[in-house]
Amino acid sequence: MRTTETGHLKTELKTASKTGLLAALTLCVGLLCGAPAEAQPATQTLAALPSASASLTPGAEARPILAWTEFCQSYPAECAFDRSEPARIALSPALWSTITSVNRRVNRTIEPVTDQEHWGRPDRWDLAEDGSGDCEDYQLLKRHLLAAAGLPRRAMRMTVVIDEKGEGHAVLTLVTDRGDYILDNKTNAVKPWHETGYVFIKREGQDAVAWVSLGGATSPVTTANR
Repeated sequence: MRTTETGHLKTELKTASKTGLLAALTLCVGLLCGAPAEAQPATQTLAALPSASASLTPGAEARPILAWTEFCQSYPAECAFDRSEPARIALSPALWSTITSVNRRVNRTIEPVTDQEHWGRPDRWDLAEDGSGDCEDYQLLKRHLLAAAGLPRRAMRMTVVIDEKGEGHAVLTLVTDRGDYILDNKTNAVKPWHETGYVFIKREGQDAVAWVSLGGATSPVTTANR
């Protein structure tokens, strides 16, 4: 990114009010995607992409998280389903750069707080428009920004896992032509799903507004940790 653009992004984030956070982040992603890419030798282009890996295998239909259902009622455009969209993201170095940048940017911008502390209820999903949120809010905002950057929403699926503490946790799965990759607020690294150490329970389906099982253990009722 050019120096002038980098400075502009920093200024936008510093001056944005909490209510303007979503717009400021969307602007940042737009500037990032619009920056001209420098030509690279083929060997560097290939090295910029992640290694190909195995994909998750969705199973039978599963019951969605209640807070997701409520989120879809409040933000219907975020849950809209378009079967004509690609079911996989064709990764390129430019797209991979956008994905990793959005993951880092949202992780460092949102203030972590549980829904119980934030809203006085165990689980609520939203876009962290006031600048605070927990795991699912980070991932929903990332998907919103990536969709605004042109990635197919159908290939970006909210996913419920059991984390390293044995607690319910939400991540964002990107279904790509190089395997399934996970965006997570606990790390800035975008990892293949099988390198996260999580037990994968279920995720949004790709063929309807529904959820599908991923073969994990008993589903958590909420995804309420930070």
